[in-house]
Amino acid sequence: MSTKNHIIVPVDFSEQSAIALNQSYNLARLTGADITLIHVVDEDMFSSMLNLFADKDKQIELLMTGVKVKMNEVAEEVRQKSGLNVQIRIEHGKIYEQVVKVAEELNAAFIIMGTNGPTTLRKKFIGSNAIRVINEAHCPVITIKGKEHRSGCNTIVLPLDLTKETKEKVGKCIEIARFFNSEVKVVSVIETEDEFLINRLTRQMEQVVEFMKNDNIRCTGELIHHKNISETVIEYCNKVKADLLIIMTQQEMEWNDFFIGTKSQYVINHCDIPVCSIRPQERKDMTEFVIS
Repeated sequence: MSTKNHIIVPVDFSEQSAIALNQSYNLARLTGADITLIHVVDEDMFSSMLNLFADKDKQIELLMTGVKVKMNEVAEEVRQKSGLNVQIRIEHGKIYEQVVKVAEELNAAFIIMGTNGPTTLRKKFIGSNAIRVINEAHCPVITIKGKEHRSGCNTIVLPLDLTKETKEKVGKCIEIARFFNSEVKVVSVIETEDEFLINRLTRQMEQVVEFMKNDNIRCTGELIHHKNISETVIEYCNKVKADLLIIMTQQEMEWNDFFIGTKSQYVINHCDIPVCSIRPQERKDMTEFVIS
């Protein structure tokens, strides 16, 4: 179990952030973590609003008092519902910067935050902050887009490629699967006709499945031939009724643009189940997981 004891949940008092907050309860209980709620008074919106008033100092005081009251109400509601330890943080600045700063300060185990598909200006604003947090946070970030979710995590989808960071992703998947007693569905989407690469992917998938089974994790594997990776992964999640999708966020060789570019954002913005994004850790030894 991780020695980290905080789960960070950004709160903007929207429906989606409330849904994300509700999803944090089980993970906090299973990991023994406290929930830290953070509200960031966005500097751009804050400055624009203050320009409308003559007495700026008074307006700042009123605004911060109102935010503190609302955050304390949310925290107390969480305590009553979940029985968990809850802390609040109110920060001022750019939303993604402050969320990442607090996560690093507390050595957080996870950030759990709501996001929306980019169909309106407001949703683009929410979505862009989620993407920036994912890109910059050192801990895993779980984004919640859909409106309805089961309270547990019965099925996890784990896409695989051939990169050295695979070991890290598999390790985090095993950790989460143990917490929830989840079944893991390993999937590799094959875009190529190259027999050598197909054989390597097949061998790796089989070895990962065997590795997880030996660790008492229920696990199956499947290869899918398709040209559109992002849509295929989302369709697969829907097909197996998954509760969580785990992806890496940077430098995954064959799927490079999927994890750090527009396809990654497509998955996060369009996948209705929670998506856990993991940023590869910098290290000297990046030996591959099981591929010899």
